[in-house]
Amino acid sequence: MLDYPTLKIIWWLLVGVLLVGFAIMDGHDMGVGTLLPFVAKGDTERRVVINTVGPHWDGNQVWFITGGGAIFAAWPLVYATAFSGFYWALLAVLWALFFRPVGFDYRSKLHNPTWRATWDWGLFVGGFIPPVIFGVAFGNLLQGVPFQFDDYLIPTYTGSFWALLNPFALLAGVVSSAMITLQGATYLAHRTEGVIQARTIRAGTVAALVMVVGFVAAGFWLQSIPGYRISSALDPAALPDPMTKTVVREAGAWMANYGRQPLLWLLPALGIAGALAAVVLMRARRTLLAFVASSLSIVGVIGTAGASMFPFVMPSSTQLAASLTVWDSVSSHLTLAIMFWATLVFMPIVIYYTGWAYRVMRGKVTEQQIRDNEHVAY
Repeated sequence: MLDYPTLKIIWWLLVGVLLVGFAIMDGHDMGVGTLLPFVAKGDTERRVVINTVGPHWDGNQVWFITGGGAIFAAWPLVYATAFSGFYWALLAVLWALFFRPVGFDYRSKLHNPTWRATWDWGLFVGGFIPPVIFGVAFGNLLQGVPFQFDDYLIPTYTGSFWALLNPFALLAGVVSSAMITLQGATYLAHRTEGVIQARTIRAGTVAALVMVVGFVAAGFWLQSIPGYRISSALDPAALPDPMTKTVVREAGAWMANYGRQPLLWLLPALGIAGALAAVVLMRARRTLLAFVASSLSIVGVIGTAGASMFPFVMPSSTQLAASLTVWDSVSSHLTLAIMFWATLVFMPIVIYYTGWAYRVMRGKVTEQQIRDNEHVAY
């Protein structure tokens, strides 16, 4: 059996993989939803856009559900603290996501322009709001979250919903939204043709530029935000108890890992280069490669956030010692081990099935296909 410290690192990586998988797979669905009202001008065009993701969006939700389940099982203290502290923000995500299943299923049931236009904007809300809120959440994590533990390790959140909407967090939300919009644009450009594809490429270009500028600006801003550092001795094999360490806040602490491991600079470089390459490839109509480049950009952006914060997962701004880390917010050794072996079995199955589904339903979605399948298409 793998030792406890190794499993803690493995699950930090696996949670990161699930977040990246969610951003890539469900992210392109959300990006398409965000673009829907702007790249498709008539009812048939909008049905073309919807049908590029209609057969896959619910399967891609597996990454979202699995990611939440993995955090619950692997990092129970993080799950409990985050869901109490970010309660209203996460409810807003769920409310926005409600528009997706009903929007996909009911949007084309009635031949009523008002009905269809309403659900088009509902799909926009379901695609636009969640990435913004997830980005805002990451922006607040990098600044520290106002929570503390009592003697029974029960967390108490002392902030407010409106305090989450601070300038740096909003910038992170813009970066997240633009990143997901770019991902949706590369996918939509790959699955469509003609005027829809041309509009999508223009929109994707704007999204990529906004993302790169925002990402670079956030990087410079982050250097002036006090980061967190563990100043006491640390036993990676110890049982989880966040209150046994000493934490200090220091200017530039979030950049310390890059000084110790210079190869980590490849992550932000990948985030920027991937987005710019996606634009070049989209404009050259190499749309599948553009989707790959955009996906690599997501790896770089999310990897940059994780590498900057490591080993912290959810730092506390009001009780520094309560800050949750990879070492002290995890489940038991046995739980992590069972989950690890289960992941080795089931994740390849999910990846294989997803790949098979996309292979079977590959190809362009055209207006003629929508007209020929008027009563069965979304």
